[in-house]
Amino acid sequence: MKKHITILAFLTLSVVCGILLAQCWVKKDTKPVDYVDTTIGGISHLLVPTFPTTQLPCSMLRVFPVRRDLTSEYVNGLPIAVTNHREQSALKLLPLKGETVSLPVQYNFDHETITPYDFSVELADNTISVYYALSHQSAIYEIDFKDADKPCIALCTDDGTLNYDDHSIFGYQQLPGDTRVYVYLESEAGPESVSGFPSKSSTDCILMSFSSGRKTIRLRYGISLISCKQAEKNLRREIGSYDARSLAQEGRKAWNDVLGRIIVEGLDEQEKVKFYSSYYRTFERPVCISEDGHYYSAYDHAVHEDNGQPFYVDDWLWDTYRAAHPLRSLTDTTMQEDILASFLRMARQKGDNWMPTFPEANGDTRRMNSNHGVSVVAEAQALGIKADYNALYEICAKGIDEKTLAPWSSKPAGWIDGFYKQNGYIPALRPGEAEEDPNVDSFEKRQPVAVTLGTAYDQWCLHRIAKNLGLKDETGFRGSRALDYRNLFNPETLFFHPKDKDGAFIEPIDYSFCGGLGAREYYGENNGWVYRWDVQHNIADLVDLMGGRDKFCEELDRTFGTPISRSKFAFYAMLPDHTGNVGQFSMANEPSLHIPYLYNYAGKPWKTQKRIRQMLDTWFRTDPMGIPGDEDGGAMTSFVVFSMMGFYPVTPGTATYNIGSPVFEKVSLRLANGNTFKIMADGSSKENKYIQTAELNGKIWDKPWFSYDDIKDGAVLKLKMGPEPNKEWGTDISCAPPSAEIPM
Repeated sequence: MKKHITILAFLTLSVVCGILLAQCWVKKDTKPVDYVDTTIGGISHLLVPTFPTTQLPCSMLRVFPVRRDLTSEYVNGLPIAVTNHREQSALKLLPLKGETVSLPVQYNFDHETITPYDFSVELADNTISVYYALSHQSAIYEIDFKDADKPCIALCTDDGTLNYDDHSIFGYQQLPGDTRVYVYLESEAGPESVSGFPSKSSTDCILMSFSSGRKTIRLRYGISLISCKQAEKNLRREIGSYDARSLAQEGRKAWNDVLGRIIVEGLDEQEKVKFYSSYYRTFERPVCISEDGHYYSAYDHAVHEDNGQPFYVDDWLWDTYRAAHPLRSLTDTTMQEDILASFLRMARQKGDNWMPTFPEANGDTRRMNSNHGVSVVAEAQALGIKADYNALYEICAKGIDEKTLAPWSSKPAGWIDGFYKQNGYIPALRPGEAEEDPNVDSFEKRQPVAVTLGTAYDQWCLHRIAKNLGLKDETGFRGSRALDYRNLFNPETLFFHPKDKDGAFIEPIDYSFCGGLGAREYYGENNGWVYRWDVQHNIADLVDLMGGRDKFCEELDRTFGTPISRSKFAFYAMLPDHTGNVGQFSMANEPSLHIPYLYNYAGKPWKTQKRIRQMLDTWFRTDPMGIPGDEDGGAMTSFVVFSMMGFYPVTPGTATYNIGSPVFEKVSLRLANGNTFKIMADGSSKENKYIQTAELNGKIWDKPWFSYDDIKDGAVLKLKMGPEPNKEWGTDISCAPPSAEIPM
């Protein structure tokens, strides 16, 4: 008996101590931004790491260390501006201990601290200390030389031109296309001299030399996409001193204002780190590039007035439509209105009137497949966000009808598009068959299943918009195209199966490992196990195609339970994007994000609750490998934000949300209209992940989903959580989340 009492006392003391330690770790004045760890995901599993970005929310000026990832031994200088969320810096700054040096310059580093609003680091064996803080289009560097006889600063561009006068450096770096990043930089203490950089490199550099004995150099600079003169104006408008720490406090406030839209409460402080670090990522893009009421557009290579409505770029819509845009639509409708207006401007400026797919600072790069910008429009319309939907419908329809569906192409429609319009699917090539459509990229291939399924969803979005606009003919036509996914469904295998131009399924096929590098000959970055669930708009029909609710859940289980069946070396050599595996499911790529929620549609929401916690605990952690794949600037971490709150938009365009398993005991989400949606998950913990009962606004709630209309006026969703599943809650077929309303 005494032994049992001793063990019980020890366990009780351990729990109490753990709570006290968590409370001690967090100061009373802790704000949401203090939970952000920018280094999470800084070591990639295979492809691109998640860079530790310093940037004000959705602002043009972004920086991160000029290096490959967190494992790099050296940095190649100090950053000036990152041009998209995963590129290295355009222009860089070199602190030097003398006037001559050979390029490139590399620095070892130590004591690095990076927050969303500032960073500090020691370089060159702790002989140079750097502190940095930024505003929207300007920043301050404070550089301390501990043992330099002759401190110098060099500004370098790898592709551009730099000039100088007796106190400043100005110039640009060229981006792909005609876009340039301009910079204007000046120092607090006038340099003894400013000159061209004496080096053997072709890199253009300007050197500022300072008097012997000066230890601290303070610099400030502005950037612009318009001109050097505008870069100087941006600096003058935003920064009036060389006080980097005061500037950092302004940035800290800006971050707390946006991160404070969602307040989470619970004892597990590490879960808050995971949550707010993910939420911070959703503000990495798109970015506002309006400067004093003007902006440079790479879409017609001209400077325009913005007429009071900011212009946004760097939005990779294949990724962001799934969760990032729906999350922003709930909390900031004004920004969504500006983004939609930006899409319209791009389409008109470019001259083809096509909805962009990957609108970046240097133009629409047309990456990936399908035309998922239409989903952002449909979602905004469903939420009642103000926009010119007739004009948006036109550019979305033209982007699908007039541009080729061939991945990574901006060319007009060609052979495969004519085939699709006549037959309702993109044909696959038979083994050894030569490509006959010049629109198809030799590396990216046709991706026929991915494009067919993605376009069916896009057509459904057009159907939704047309119906709301009263466009009767368009509604019927787009609705019929929204069912094209059926043309590739194989009833024998219950997979979406590539089909040749004669209508025959490609045989033989291995759904887990076929289609060449990235499965691009048939699918796209992911294998057939992932794409068999890519019917976001009509899950109810997919349930029927698979043989009913029980069979549907059985096949979901098989997806999570079937191993990759070959060595990791072989599997990832062909499918490097398909990491974060749980069986054949890939947590590391965006087409998978909605899959764990699909049990809700087939009467087993408790399995969704289990899967969501499994994914969050397994693949999203607070360490340098805590993100399972390419995060893509908020596209994947928005899944984490939604899922930790306890709900997720499986079908963007409907303004409905599937209920999962909330991690926190209390979530307060401030909606854009000023009302608050609260989720109270009584007893939620790692063990208590299953919903026992639910109430919405004081009424019993048996549905594993809710709509925006249910919460828009302010709402409270109360959930009782427990360690064992309630296998009766939300199971009735009448409780299933809505699917497409299309006449069959």
